[in-house]
This record gives sequence, structure tokens and C-alpha cells, in this order.
Amino acid sequence: MEVLNENAAYLSNFEVLKLLRNMKSSGKLNKGSGLATVTYETIKYLEDTACQHQTPEKMKEFLAKVGDYKLTKCEKLMMVNTPPKEKVEIDCIVEDAEDRFSTEEYEDLLGLVETTVGTPRASNNVDEEPPEESEELCQEPADES
Repeated sequence: MEVLNENAAYLSNFEVLKLLRNMKSSGKLNKGSGLATVTYETIKYLEDTACQHQTPEKMKEFLAKVGDYKLTKCEKLMMVNTPPKEKVEIDCIVEDAEDRFSTEEYEDLLGLVETTVGTPRASNNVDEEPPEESEELCQEPADES
């Protein structure tokens, strides 16, 4: 296999998952080959990420609305692949985010990510009880005098 143009395009996790599912369903993978195993494991991993809940429509909506924030292509891709849920996560993704965004812009961007490419929030069950602490961890050490 020869790489003709290594930077032809960057793919989001959503696009990779779609591509791998198409390859798997078309029967292009030989069972027992290393490619089949890698494909299976990659699909299994990606199905537990935010891309599982993304759609082409939501991706287009995100890319159209995020244009106001003047993000680079790589910053947009990182937000799609690992949607931030907190301000600090945006700081990790966007270079000089504190200088580029106001507090209101941070909140708007987090809201945009959540409604378009983010993982739906799980409902908080108030009735759930916290896990019980182990008795060993709660006991004070014995005095060895």
C-alpha cells in the first residue's frame, strides 16, 4: 500500500465509524485477517464515544454555527471527536482560549457543542443510593502501643 497524499483530509471519528461499518457490511474484510480484528476493535471502541450519537445533519449544523468562533480546522475536529463539557476542556482544545473567548462565548460554545455533536446527558436518578464504603477503609488504624 502506498500513501499518495498523507494530508488529503482529516476524518472525524464519526466518519471513520461510518467508513468501517460500510467496509464490514460490504464483506471486504477477510475473516481471520488482522484487518478484520482491527476493524472490529475500532468499531467497538468508537461505539462508546460521542460519535455514536452524531449525525451528518448535526455535524453540518455544528460546522455552520461554530464559524463565528474563528476556530482552526484542527480545533473543530477535536471538538467533534471529544466534545467538551466544561470550560477547562475548551482550554485544552483551543489555543489561547482565555484570550479569544469571553465567559459568555464559552457558555455559548459549550451549549452549541452539547446540542449538536455532544453526548446526550444521562438523566440523574435522585433515587439512586451512593455506593457503600468498605468497612476496611472506614476503620481507624489500631493503636500498637
